[in-house]
Amino acid sequence: APTRMPEANLPIVNTLRLRPLTKENILYYYFPLKGMLSYAALSVNVMNPSIAIKLLPKRDVTNFLLLHTVLGTTLFMYSRPHLKAVPSNKRVAYSICGSVLFSFGSVLVWAVIRSAVPRNQGLATVLGLSSGLLMAKLGYDYMDNNDSLAVAKKN
Repeated sequence: APTRMPEANLPIVNTLRLRPLTKENILYYYFPLKGMLSYAALSVNVMNPSIAIKLLPKRDVTNFLLLHTVLGTTLFMYSRPHLKAVPSNKRVAYSICGSVLFSFGSVLVWAVIRSAVPRNQGLATVLGLSSGLLMAKLGYDYMDNNDSLAVAKKN
């Protein structure tokens, strides 16, 4: 029988875990997590809109998903350690700007990919999710790197 890895060794389990419902966790963990779920759904919606049309034939969910993506990403950026010393008004502006650039840039990337690949719904969905995962991972790593530089500079 195959051996199972202990859950503590799986990085995704360590990262995505239930946290107590505090104001900080709701704003800076659960809302960003919900934003990333919206981001994944947005990638599918842009790359394969027929899925959303089948689920909600009378509604375009693009703006709803985009709004939730921007909100979650803004709160994620706002909570990053490298922005802690920035005055609050600039911190909000930087977070909104970064979130809008990331979200709308992703939509543009998906639109370009969609126009460049053959009309295959499965392929479009996989490319949307995988490119979204890649862009989110790169964005997260970028933020993490900035945080480590800010902490190193402080010490």
